Amino acid sequence: MKFERTKISDVVLISPQKFGDARGFFMETFRLGLFEEMVGPFQFVQDNQSLSRDRGTVRGLHFQVSPKAQGKLVRCIAGAILDVAVDIRSGSPTYGQHVAIELSQENAQQLWIPPGFAHGFCTLEPNTEISYKVTEYYSPEHDRGLLWNDVGLAIQWPVDEERAVLSEKDRKLPPLSALVPHFSY
Repeated sequence: MKFERTKISDVVLISPQKFGDARGFFMETFRLGLFEEMVGPFQFVQDNQSLSRDRGTVRGLHFQVSPKAQGKLVRCIAGAILDVAVDIRSGSPTYGQHVAIELSQENAQQLWIPPGFAHGFCTLEPNTEISYKVTEYYSPEHDRGLLWNDVGLAIQWPVDEERAVLSEKDRKLPPLSALVPHFSY
């Protein structure tokens, strides 16, 4: 596996090595010792999977606050997504900046998003599925979010506001300027 720091160094792109032949392929997607060496000693407690039927489905930008803050290791197992992590750590030199990476079944890459980041994605193909590990259990009372299309974030989403498929909850999330600080750098 190859680990690459992104422009926000705490967000890490992980590229597994695929071994293929006429039958298909094999790849190792997670190895605890290597992950701890390259990223840190995080413990995963829950695996999640989601299916988005329509191209242009946006989920996010979501995060959980302490004491239930989550780190996420995200991979796309069918289709493709533009995966986005926004730094929301007060005092961070990259506060309000984001990393946007295409994850797909084809490239098999994964993105590590540590606690202190809002996370979201937009599907690039219909019937896209993602699978992700989290470092804390889902907790509705600690669940928060950030407006996906906040102009202050300058995220270049692959879908416009009129065509985006969103939940009502995600349409009503606050912009970064109205976000109460929950994380410190």
